[in-house]
Amino acid sequence: MTSDTATNDRRAGDHGRAPVTAGAAARAAQAPQGGVPAPTAWLRRLRRFGYTARPERDLRTRLLAPFPTPRVSDGTARLAAWGLPVLVALLAGILRFWRLGSPDKVIFDETYYPKDAWSLLQYGYEGTWAKNANDALVGDPSRILLSPEHSYVVHPPIGKWLIALGEWAFGMNPFGWRFMTALLGTLSVLMLCRIGRRLLRSTALGCLAGLLLAVDGLHFVMSRTALLDIIVMFWALAAFGCLLIDRDRTRARLAAALPVGEDGLARPDEEVGDRLRLGWRPWRLAAGLCLGLSAATKWNGLYFLAAFALMSVLWDVGARRTAGARHPYRSALRRDVLPAFLSTVVLAAATYLASWTGWIVTKGGYYRDWATTADGRAAGWTWLPDWLRSLWHYQHEVYEFHTHLTSTHTYQSNPWSWLVLGRPVSYFYEDPKAGQDGCTAAEGCAREVLALGTPLLWWAGCFALLYVLYRWLFKRDWRAGAIACGIAAGYLPWFLYQERTIFLFYAVVFVPFLCLALAMMLGAIIGRPQEGLVTESKLLLTGDRRRAAGIVAAGILVLLIVWNFIYFYPVYTGLPIPKSAWQARMWLDTWV
Repeated sequence: MTSDTATNDRRAGDHGRAPVTAGAAARAAQAPQGGVPAPTAWLRRLRRFGYTARPERDLRTRLLAPFPTPRVSDGTARLAAWGLPVLVALLAGILRFWRLGSPDKVIFDETYYPKDAWSLLQYGYEGTWAKNANDALVGDPSRILLSPEHSYVVHPPIGKWLIALGEWAFGMNPFGWRFMTALLGTLSVLMLCRIGRRLLRSTALGCLAGLLLAVDGLHFVMSRTALLDIIVMFWALAAFGCLLIDRDRTRARLAAALPVGEDGLARPDEEVGDRLRLGWRPWRLAAGLCLGLSAATKWNGLYFLAAFALMSVLWDVGARRTAGARHPYRSALRRDVLPAFLSTVVLAAATYLASWTGWIVTKGGYYRDWATTADGRAAGWTWLPDWLRSLWHYQHEVYEFHTHLTSTHTYQSNPWSWLVLGRPVSYFYEDPKAGQDGCTAAEGCAREVLALGTPLLWWAGCFALLYVLYRWLFKRDWRAGAIACGIAAGYLPWFLYQERTIFLFYAVVFVPFLCLALAMMLGAIIGRPQEGLVTESKLLLTGDRRRAAGIVAAGILVLLIVWNFIYFYPVYTGLPIPKSAWQARMWLDTWV
């Protein structure tokens, strides 16, 4: 169910890459018929414990690992490839849209983004709201207490424009301003199923990753709240999927260009590996667009841009090495780096600039006319358009705000505690008495919306993260490296801002990659067909028995995670539950 394609890349890179040395010729002479080298002393020792080497694969297979042969008909397999992800996404959609308008209040940072989104619809820039606007929006939506006086905002506009689509369609109410985040959260589950399928070469593991995302509490709460971080996550995940498709298509192009020997198998070729131009790559352009949209929602999307652009180039290096390039890094530098830079960085920058169109074409936005003031004229660079100089100044002021935000907050947390869910954020809390707001308990009730990841999923994810790091560092598994890259891009940058006020819900941007890591680990627990556990030359579990044991173990963990989500469902959705039941769900003191 899994494949060591990175290991095979390294093996393939050794073929045809350098002249045959005397030592290599001697080893080849000692190899048995068929060209397979004789086992080393270390491999002979491993065989005492049941080790069997994997058979060498055709070079085209090493370039582009095929899906395992299905045990069902091809038509059924093709139907399952889309049908099962759609079913998982349908489940996620039902969960996210059910009672989406509850709580019927402005909760947490919804005090900013839905109102900014509505202002964008009206003026093209963020206006100013009256202080009592939140109560008016819920109590009397017809009273829109908005003025065209500009207000200072510190996030780019794309995420707010998306929220505005829901408000345009359904009105300025909780359902309307949460609609697009619920939709993008649902679509992200569908994307993860398909991405996991392509990455792990397994429809089952891909759908498992999507199911885990569907029942993660943090992703669930963020999908039902009009905040920007779920939108950053959506575009970053979409970019990752586009780059995966680009990787497969690029390697397929290299494989098709390789010469074929008399035995019908592809041969590595230095000319192909070093000199072949990889041509038009629309999926990498799509990735650049998605990365630009991510950064145009919140600036932490820039870290995904840097990480994924570098990852894409390293994938090209690996592909050229496998195809037979003698100098894969030099070849990638000459032929791939510039197109990659244009497709990702330049296109993302253009997308970010285009996201400010509403601010540019109007005159009322904050700092819109800064370049025409005395300070603006004294700043120099007057040969640039006034709008561009004003926009640059605005970005500089926003950067100063983000890097100097040190005011304390009740729910702030350090990124060291995120993976273990040390300090979740409470978006909404009420304690109705018996007979109020659906409370039927004599002791009184609690209603809360707590941005808390499903605990068992995240705690198991900690072990899965260690597993993918092991697979990447010691097994050279490119899939594990790709997952680790996604987690690192969304997580590690926050360690640079230890003094800044930051929150656990920022971690939603790497939750899909954490689910991929867990799915990959569960795939290893399940094992491959005909794989056995061995010790002292005695087979403990063989073939189907080993696989059945792995399926049972993985299944139990998945069922526990689903149960854990169901158990915490009331504190994800603000349902009234007895105070004692609410207290029972506060497993850690820091959750209160």
